[in-house]
Amino acid sequence: MRLFPKGFLRYGRKTTVSMKTRLVLWGTDAKDERVLVAIALNAKESKVDIWTFPEQVATETLYNRLINEWRMGREIPFPNMFVQIERPLTLSESVLPDEIKVERPDLVNRAQTEWQFVVLSSKLYDLYDDELSHLKEKVENLSDFDKVVWEELKGFWEKVQTQIHDKNLFRDHARRLKDHTNDLFTKLKEKRKRLDDDFKTISKENATKLHEQLKSIEERVEKGLGLQPLFEELKRLQKEYRDIRLTRDDRSKVWNRLDKAFKKIKEQRYGPGYKSDYSAMERLQRRYNGLMSAVDKMEKSIGRDRRDMEFQDRRIEESEGQLESQIRQAKMKMIEERIRSKEIKLNEMLKTKAELDGRMESERKKEEARKAKEELEKVKESVKEKIAEDIKHASEGRDDKTDELNKAAEAIKEGKQPSKKTQEEKQESPHPVQDETTDVQQGETTDAQQDEANDAQQDEANDAQQDDGVKQKVETLVKAAGEALGETVQDMTDTVKAVAVVVTDKITEAIEEKLGASEEE
Repeated sequence: MRLFPKGFLRYGRKTTVSMKTRLVLWGTDAKDERVLVAIALNAKESKVDIWTFPEQVATETLYNRLINEWRMGREIPFPNMFVQIERPLTLSESVLPDEIKVERPDLVNRAQTEWQFVVLSSKLYDLYDDELSHLKEKVENLSDFDKVVWEELKGFWEKVQTQIHDKNLFRDHARRLKDHTNDLFTKLKEKRKRLDDDFKTISKENATKLHEQLKSIEERVEKGLGLQPLFEELKRLQKEYRDIRLTRDDRSKVWNRLDKAFKKIKEQRYGPGYKSDYSAMERLQRRYNGLMSAVDKMEKSIGRDRRDMEFQDRRIEESEGQLESQIRQAKMKMIEERIRSKEIKLNEMLKTKAELDGRMESERKKEEARKAKEELEKVKESVKEKIAEDIKHASEGRDDKTDELNKAAEAIKEGKQPSKKTQEEKQESPHPVQDETTDVQQGETTDAQQDEANDAQQDEANDAQQDDGVKQKVETLVKAAGEALGETVQDMTDTVKAVAVVVTDKITEAIEEKLGASEEE
């Protein structure tokens, strides 16, 4: 039998990934004899089971099986010679009895601390598992989709997600809770789908009824029947439309047709120009003004009734007979009922006023957004026109410079042509002058020849001077052309920069106005 190295221990992987609940290490018993100690956590009961094997039975085979199988969670048969001890798991006392000493007590202490977390996490999982079981029972007992149960399941899963995010649940526990919760969500979605199908069927039937009624009203409007009864019928249909069950698509279609019917009646009542006379905001304002006028009249009417009631109350005290008193009491009852009825109407008017306030505020925001958009479009158009105008001016400037360059080129061309005087002299002497001094001896020059040589040198000097003048003129014109082109490019650059500044200023102003409006709101 081979002895294992002292302190040899296999504790498992990192606890941050998967905490092990079993530990194997060497130690000594009360008799100071060497023993193999196996420790296991019983998380449900918050206890620790300890087995000690004497050295004579702690074979290499047993040790390897404890390390490779039992420690990983698989059960193996233990030899007959062992001692089992059960200890409570607490932070105040060691899990090992005093008579057992291990060679690595730090590992036991670490395991004891980690196992406290394991126990608490397991209890948390058990609580969530019980709650999920109750939810499962509710879902299975449902015949139709129940939004309350759906929200309850959503709230449960949000709690579980918080614990998973805080790493208070082990991975296996979290996965099981997630799988079971997903199963319940799937069942509820199936029930909701059936409910949605039923709702779509009901919506289709309701929409069909409304469309048939609208069709009847439209036909009577086309025939030119009484508009006021048709208008009241549309109002009744509009109220029914608000309370009836419709899908979003069906509701939109019915509303569009209902709106067209209202507009058709108003066009026939007020003329074709009615639609374009007032904007949505103006129509709301006119309706609001009319409503406020009606509210004012109703409040004044209620005030008159209250004064009349006070008058009758005073007259009761002055009544001369019982009959007169009863008559006045009956009048007071009538006035009270009239006041109550008017107050109900007044409350309805005030509710309508609140609705109109909200709609007017919404329409006002839309109008401001539309104006801001129009202003931005105007700024864009102004910038475009400015850019086009600057480009046009720059192009005209380039055309002027081009004309100057063309004139300069013509001037250069004319400067290179021979003068008229030189051409006339050539035409007057078509034949060369014959040399009359042929008999002069070689090496001697006559006065005429000397004069001709001097004239030739003078002509060459004049030609050279003329060429230098032409060259200088060309250089001057080229330099002027370069300066002109440079000025043109500079003008274009300045134009682009100016346009950029204008665009930036305009857009900045538009954004600041928009932000300012939003802050005021």
